Amino acid sequence: MDWSDLRIFLAIAREGTLGAAARKIGQTQPTMGRRLRALETSLGQTLFQRTADGFVLTDEGTAVLRHAERIEDEALALQRHASGAETQLDGLLRLSSSDWFGTVMLSPVIAAFGKRHPKVTVELLTDARLYSLPRREADLVFRIKPFGEPEVISRKLLHIPYALYGKKGCKPPRAGDGSGARVVTMNAEFADMPDAVWLKRTLPNAEVASRSNNRQAQAELCAYGGGLAVLPRPLGDRDRRLVALDVGTSPPGRDTYVGYHRDLRRLARLRALLDLVIEKLAGTAP
Repeated sequence: MDWSDLRIFLAIAREGTLGAAARKIGQTQPTMGRRLRALETSLGQTLFQRTADGFVLTDEGTAVLRHAERIEDEALALQRHASGAETQLDGLLRLSSSDWFGTVMLSPVIAAFGKRHPKVTVELLTDARLYSLPRREADLVFRIKPFGEPEVISRKLLHIPYALYGKKGCKPPRAGDGSGARVVTMNAEFADMPDAVWLKRTLPNAEVASRSNNRQAQAELCAYGGGLAVLPRPLGDRDRRLVALDVGTSPPGRDTYVGYHRDLRRLARLRALLDLVIEKLAGTAP
C-alpha cells in the first residue's frame, strides 16, 4: 500500500468529489480515479459509493478512514518534527488571517520581513475558513478567538478597538433609535459577533442596507454612502472617506491571538517572522 494513495483517499473523503479532491492536492482527476481504483483493488474493498452528488463512504471506507487519519497524523508529525529542526532562513511560511487584518496589519510586516530575509516566501491566506495547524494547512494563524488545541502554542497579540463609521460629512444617528439610518452589517452566519449585536441594539430602527462577511467590503460600501458600518479602527481610520461617529457608546473591540504548532517552535524562519510581528503589532492598535 502506497501512502500517497491514502492521501488521495483522504482528499476524496473530505472533499466529496474527484474534481475538488484533485484541486486540493494538485493532481489530475483521471490520476485520482486511477489511484483510488488501485487502492480499492489492493484492499479488496469498495471504499466509496459513486452517486450523482459525489462520493459517499461505504462502511468499509469509514473503517479505512479512521486508520488513514491516524497514519496521516503520524506522517504530519514526522514532517513537522523535521521542519522544526531547520535553522536556515529560507523556504515557505503560510499565514492565515481575516481579510482586513491580512491586508492592513500583516502586509507591512510581511514586506519588512521580505527585505530582511529575501529567501523566505510568505504565503498569506485570507478567508473565513479556519486553517489547521496540525495538518500544516498554515504555519502561523491569526484569529479573534483563543486557541484551545493542546498542541498549539499561542499568545494574545493585541486588542483592536472598533468604531461606528459613516461617509465623511454624515451626521451621527441617535443611539437607541436609528430611525432614518441605513447600516451595513455582518451576514447571517456572523450575526452573533459582538459588534453586529451592538449595532442592532444601538440602532434598532435602522434599515439594513446590505450585509457582508468581508470588512473591507463593508468599508467600501460605507465610503460610497451605502450605510453606516462598524469597523476595526485600524481599517476605518486609514480611509479618509470615512469618519468615526460618536453615538455616546462604543462597539466592543476584539482581541487578536496568534498561534503555531509546538513542533515548529524551533523553526528559524517562523520564529523570525513571529518576533517581527510582535515587535511591529503588539500594542500598536489605536
